[in-house]
Amino acid sequence: MSKIDGGKNVADDINIVSHFLAFEQIKNIQTHNPVDCIVICASSVLYQASHVFSALEKRPSLAKNLVLVGGIGHSTSLIYEAVERHPTFHAIKDHVTGLPEAQVLLQILERFFDLDGIENNGCRVLIEDRSTNCGANAVETRKVLEGVRIPDPGSCIFVQDPTMSLRTLASFEKAYGDLPVDKRPRFSACPVIVPRMRMEGEQLEYVLDESREIRKEDMWETKRFCELLVGEVARLTDDENGYGPRGKGFIGHVDVPVEVQEAAKKIRERLGVSR
Repeated sequence: MSKIDGGKNVADDINIVSHFLAFEQIKNIQTHNPVDCIVICASSVLYQASHVFSALEKRPSLAKNLVLVGGIGHSTSLIYEAVERHPTFHAIKDHVTGLPEAQVLLQILERFFDLDGIENNGCRVLIEDRSTNCGANAVETRKVLEGVRIPDPGSCIFVQDPTMSLRTLASFEKAYGDLPVDKRPRFSACPVIVPRMRMEGEQLEYVLDESREIRKEDMWETKRFCELLVGEVARLTDDENGYGPRGKGFIGHVDVPVEVQEAAKKIRERLGVSR
């Protein structure tokens, strides 16, 4: 992006929105109590999936079931590009182009992690490769689980692009909303990373955790990240243009704090993003 005047305030606004959307309920999946199911929704930020795969290598008992989720949609090409520029995963770049997103994750799991060890120690790996949007992720995942006789997983952690984590929670809750309250799964969001930005000179830069093997190149281009943030706040806002009951009805009502609405508006105005 071009130079930004008053950038510190913009960075603060970005961080407010990012923190809200990531909805981090689980900070460290590696030490979490075992659950019935972990769902990984494919994202161009491959670090999320690889972090969970590493955790399962060390603790296959962390989940009875692992569901890899994602078909071919408007952002699938970004996942292919992420594989191509990854310092390790690029070795399979010629094998993943054209595959559904869940199958890309499976290729990574098979080639670079101990899939056999994970499965042989009690974690079943399932594939949902038909869904093309957030709501369908939830609906199709439920079908996959029902197909292996899991109509109501008691506890479920989902890992989703942190800009979509809160909406994914709402989507899964809606997908299982027909069940009696005491039969509905307990969903928990684990975005793995909560993106933050700061000003470096006159440019916005990501604040990266040096204790993790994640690079700036693994993240979104800055303008795209800001577009995702602004667009997501609009989708979550329960009005005639949003995805809630007053709009398209894709999800239940979500309360978007005034602080978040105002921060998104400032990002849109200051950076000229409109998604």
